[in-house]
Order: sequence, then C-alpha cells, then structure tokens
Amino acid sequence: MQLTAPEIEAYCRDHTTPLSPLFDEMKTATFAELHSPQMQVGMLEGSFLKMLVALTGAKRVLEFGTFSGYSALAMAEALPADGELITCDINPRVKDFTARFWAQSPHGKKIHLEVGPGQETLGRLTGPFDLTFIDADKAGYRAYFDGSLRLLKAGGLIVVDNVLWSGRVLSPQDKSDHEIHGFNEYAKTHPGVDILMLPIRDGMLLARKKA
Repeated sequence: MQLTAPEIEAYCRDHTTPLSPLFDEMKTATFAELHSPQMQVGMLEGSFLKMLVALTGAKRVLEFGTFSGYSALAMAEALPADGELITCDINPRVKDFTARFWAQSPHGKKIHLEVGPGQETLGRLTGPFDLTFIDADKAGYRAYFDGSLRLLKAGGLIVVDNVLWSGRVLSPQDKSDHEIHGFNEYAKTHPGVDILMLPIRDGMLLARKKA
C-alpha cells in the first residue's frame, strides 16, 4: 500500500529546508553499496527527526538501527556542541561505511556507534536520555521500547519507525506483520506513555514518557 502519493511527498520535500549535500552523497552510496537500501530513512523523515531533536532541546539521543548512518547524522546536526548520540547496530559492516560520512561532518564527532545486539547494549547504557529512535529488527521493538523507557527522562520522547508496515498492520498475515501490529497494540495501552501515530513515510509512532 502506497501510504502517501508520490506527488504529495515530492511537494513536501520541495517545501522543506534541505539537508546538507552530504546526505545526497550518503543516499547515493547507500543505493550503490548496501543491501536493502530502501531501509534508509528519506529526506523528509530525516528532517522530521532533526526537527524533533531541536524542538525537544535534546542533549542525549539513543538510536536502535544505524544502517547507513543517515538518521544518526540528521539528529546529531540538531544536538548542541556537547551533545551525544549513541547508535546501535548488530552489523559490524556499518562501521566503515558510516565513518566515511560522519568524518566529513563537524557533527559526526557527537555520534558513538555501538556494534552488537541491541538488547545487550541496553544493559550497558546509563541514562538519562532525552530522545530515542527505534528503527531496528521488528521482533525487538518491544524490548527496545521498554529499555528506552527505563533510560529516558520524564517527558522524554521515543520515536518508532515503520509502525504502519506498508499498511499490512490493517490485516496482518506474516510474522513481521503480527510483530508490528502487536507492538502497536502494546504501546497503545502502555500506562507510562502518551502516544501519537503519524502516517509519515511508513508510519511513525511518538511516545512521550509521563512524569
């Protein structure tokens, strides 16, 4: 299911402050070198994440699912000079790819990559964090969500990607459909957060931790 008409997305991109040219280079390299390049967040989603970091005044950000490093760098651009972004990915190959681009940005020094299973990394981290972005293995969403809540400050924000799963959450069929739908139902009834689901790209869920 096409959630948003391509012409509407193009119009939105045309009326959004562009990211730096480095992001275009990253996108080109991602499609040329990485498997499943469509997993990279797009310009609109990257800009949305950057705006959320700026609006919340976040200083510490946690990300699950680094992939090409696009979203991490977009968020890092909105962090203050002494800000920190920790991004987690199970694939050790992301290290060399992301380093090439983060090194070209003055904001790359704010990013720290943790390679390994996300749930193991969670056990080593200490809070508080101001914002978490979850865009990793769908089976792990609930664990990343719960772990993020433990580390998040009161009033902090969790952003979860792919929650509409190309519309398949409306009639789940396979394992991943049920995992995403099950997570959405879990978040919907969680007493510790107020949530908002938005049809941005493949669906984004915002969860604000209650005081």
